[in-house]
Order: sequence, then C-alpha cells, then structure tokens
Amino acid sequence: MRGKITPLMAVLLVLAAIGIFATLRESPGLLLIPAVVFGIVFLLYKYPPDRLRKRNYRAPRQPARDRRKTGSGPSSRRKAVPFRVIEGGRDDDGDRPKYH
Repeated sequence: MRGKITPLMAVLLVLAAIGIFATLRESPGLLLIPAVVFGIVFLLYKYPPDRLRKRNYRAPRQPARDRRKTGSGPSSRRKAVPFRVIEGGRDDDGDRPKYH
C-alpha cells in the first residue's frame, strides 16, 4: 500500500497547499520564522558540529599483522577444550521421557 495516495490524504494535501498559499499571499512574514527554524534544524542534522563528532571518535586499531605477532588475537583468548557432558543432579522421574 506504499506509494498510493488515499482520498483522505489527497484532501489533506490540497487543504494544506491552499492554506500555505493563502498565508503567503496575505502575510508572507508569518511563514518566515518556521522556514528558518526548519532550515537550521535540517542543516544541523546534515552537517553536525565538530564537537559532536569528536565524542564518537575511535582510536585506530592495530593492524592484523601486528596483532598476530603479539598474540592478542582471538586464538590466544580461547582455549581448545574437548567436548564433555556434565551430569546433572536432577532426580529422574518415571513419567518423563529419556529424550526430553
């Protein structure tokens, strides 16, 4: 249903356009303040100030070749352990199936 304009939406758009044109004809300064505020918000969203960017800065990572030399990779963090089953301490009830 995306992309389709319903009759209600068409009526609302036409009424909004008529209202904007009537306001521009009678007193154009009335729409100047909302347009300026919208423009400032849009520019701040599109081009944020530099101080906001510095907060999200990450330090550059060590190249993969150097990480392998120092042993700080994922292989040194994890120890190879064979698979083993740990027996639980639950009482076995006769009404429960064994595969459950």
